[in-house]
Parts: sequence; structure tokens; C-alpha cells
Amino acid sequence: MRLDWSIAQRFRRYRASGDGPAQGFLSFISASSTLGIALGCTVFIAALSVMNGFSQLLENRFLQLIPHIEITAVDGELDDVPALVEQVQAHPQVVTARPVIKSQAMVQQGSDFVGMQLQGVALNQPQPIEQYTNSESWQQLTQPRQVIVGSGLADQLEVEQGDTLTLLVAEQNSFRQPRRIQVQVAGTFTFGGQVDHQMAYTSLATARELAGIEQTAAAVELSVRDIYAAQVVAYELGQSIREHVYLDHWMRAQGHLYRDIQLVRIVMYIVLSLVLAVACFNIVSTLIMTVQDKQRQVGILRTMGMRASTVQRLFIWHGLLNGLWGIVFGILGGLTLTASLPALFAGWQRLTGETLLASDVYFVAEIPVALQGQDVLIVTGVALLMSLLATLYPAWRAARLEIIQSLD
Repeated sequence: MRLDWSIAQRFRRYRASGDGPAQGFLSFISASSTLGIALGCTVFIAALSVMNGFSQLLENRFLQLIPHIEITAVDGELDDVPALVEQVQAHPQVVTARPVIKSQAMVQQGSDFVGMQLQGVALNQPQPIEQYTNSESWQQLTQPRQVIVGSGLADQLEVEQGDTLTLLVAEQNSFRQPRRIQVQVAGTFTFGGQVDHQMAYTSLATARELAGIEQTAAAVELSVRDIYAAQVVAYELGQSIREHVYLDHWMRAQGHLYRDIQLVRIVMYIVLSLVLAVACFNIVSTLIMTVQDKQRQVGILRTMGMRASTVQRLFIWHGLLNGLWGIVFGILGGLTLTASLPALFAGWQRLTGETLLASDVYFVAEIPVALQGQDVLIVTGVALLMSLLATLYPAWRAARLEIIQSLD
């Protein structure tokens, strides 16, 4: 065992078992630094896990219904949908291409009207919304004038499966009076957020009838492998498509959500790093007091031939022990807190009766967490680096002690 490491451990054990007010205060400062680092690491890991959870929620849930890229006809109708789908699917980043027709409609409810967006989808292709409704309702869309409405919209309209809705649909590029069309509710879906209060789905055939479009579609929605490359992919597709179309991507319309999450993550890094820095400052205080307390022992070691560099490493190890113990306890605490957060969050809501995350607004009713190993490594590295930096000045002072003055 290295001499500096062995003596550092002896100094720590002696301090922990020492008597007197000075030793008690020194032990208190040392324990405070360890506890501060542990708490900082715990909160750091838990906070980053929550940020990861919201990022995954954005990627895996919210962007299920939001197209990564959307190709929309300039004049309301695409010329050759099959050829366009085949062309865009040749791009290595494109996973799926789905023709759609989107219409704005008003639903008559007595003397009032409620707005909704009606989207016609291809029933012969897998659709993201399909998993949020039952198979019976989805199969019912193969019949003419059948729609599936969001659960929030259904509650607002006070309708259920089998009821009839009267839609007022305006003709595209026309100032004529909106047409009244009756459709039947095939079922409802529950996705979460405002989608449940605004959206309805139907077949392409019904959507064509409502929009006055013949055997074609108004847009094509694309899903890509790397959602963060959607802007680049949209630009590349725009260079190759010869038809007059609009190209849009999710980063333009919904990118603020991702940027907000990343901004909060950066702020978390800064604030919690400062918390760790304050905790590590106690290591400086502890080591300075330890150097004063161990002057005589250091003088004896120097007269016995110990080099100044060894004395410096001795006190570096002595301070790092506080940081290492804090990191170990902090990681264990962070893992435990992260695993317990959903249960604690649900328990707090039951105790207070408050709904902190409403599913009709945030797409989720419980706090999302996703622990990533790289975050644990980052927190460990930051805490270890700060602990090391905190030991350098006191250890340097210990190495520069005059031998004769130390023995006085």
C-alpha cells in the first residue's frame, strides 16, 4: 500500500475518533462536506433522469402523431401520390410515407358549434393513432362516413359510439356556404393533451368526400430514422421533388419543446454544479484545519525523509476521501430517488388532492424518468474533479511547511 494513502486513512480515522472541541468541529465540517456532495449528486442524478424522461416522452409519444416531415400540395391536391411516396421512400432516412387529407370542420351541437381537425388516413398502412383506440372501432372506418374522435372532444359533444355528428365543411378555394355532412362516431381514442380535444380521424375515402378531392391526397407525412435530422432530410427532399409542394418539419412547428428541455438541462447542469462546488468548498476548510492540526506530525515525517511531494499527495488523498464517500452515497441516493420518483409523485398527488401533471395537457399523468449511465458518469466525473481541485491549495500549503517551525 502506498505510504501517502495509508497515512491519509490514518489521519481520517484519528480525526473521526479524536476528542475535544477542535476535533469535534473538524469532524462536523468534514461530515458536512461529505453530506453536501452526496446530496448534490443525488439531486443531480434525479434531475437529469427527469429531463431524460421528458426528452423520451417528446420523442416516443408526442412525435408519434406529429409528422417528422410533411409534404403538402400547393393547390390542395398532389398530382401523383404513389410516385411521390415511392420517390421519398428511396431516401435512406425515410422510414414511412403516409398520404393524408386534413380538413377543418365545425361540429354542430344544438345551437353551438365546436371546431375540430379531421384527418383522413390510409387504412391499409399502420397508423400511430391505431394503438390508442380499439380494433373494432378502427375496422369500422372502412365503412363510409365513419369517424373516430378524441375522448375529450367526445365528452365535450356528449357523444359516444354509434351517435351521429353533423359537420359543416367549407369547400377549398371557395366562398360558398359550408356543406352539412352527417357522419357516424365509430369510436373514440385517448392519446393525451389537446389532441384528444381537437382531432378526429376517418378513412381517405371519407376525407376525399368531405374535402371534395378526387382519387388523390392533400399531403404526405414522413417518419425519419433520426428525428433531429428532419430539417436536413426535408431540405434534401425539397431539392429532388419536382412537383410544387410545401415542405415542413417538426422542428419548425414544435421544436421549441425540445429546445426548452435542452435549455432546462443546461440550467440544471450549471445550478447543480454550483451546489457541488459549494459542498466541495467545505473540503478546503477541512483540509486547511487539518493541515494546522497536523503540523507537528508533518514535521516529524519530513525529518524522517518524506518528500514534500509525498506530503502533498497525502493531503490530496485525505481530501479526496471525503469526496469519494460523498460520491458513493450520492450515486446510491440518486439511483434510489430516481426509482422512487414516480411513486413519490403519485403519493404526493393523492395526499394533496392536486393534479400536477394533467394527462389532457402534458400527454402523461405521472412524472417520466429515464436513468442513463452516461449521466451517472458525468455526475461522478464533475464531483470527483471538484473534490480534487478543492484539495490542491491546502495540500500545496502542507507541502511548503517549514520543518523547524512545524516541530516547535
